[in-house]
Amino acid sequence: MRTTPSEAYDPIDIASLCLWRQEQSGDNQERIRRLLSNLPLAVQQELTPRQREILQMRFTGGMSITGIAKELGLNKSTVSRSLTRSVERLYRSLRYSL
Repeated sequence: MRTTPSEAYDPIDIASLCLWRQEQSGDNQERIRRLLSNLPLAVQQELTPRQREILQMRFTGGMSITGIAKELGLNKSTVSRSLTRSVERLYRSLRYSL
């Protein structure tokens, strides 16, 4: 007989987890606000001009990696690596501001 994930745990534990999540959900608003206020500065200070351009094309422009590569005359893997490195640099920079 198979059990579903919710059947594998005590209902009281599940209820406690749900209550804890509800209590914690309000705390994220301040962290998100700080993150959003620090993000533009981190993008300007931590990324190269090329990384900023690729990041803007991807997230603001909604372009695909293939589309960015074609427009900039780069290899898809170069664009992908640049995006990955950009996000990692921003994460390292911003994680302490939370």
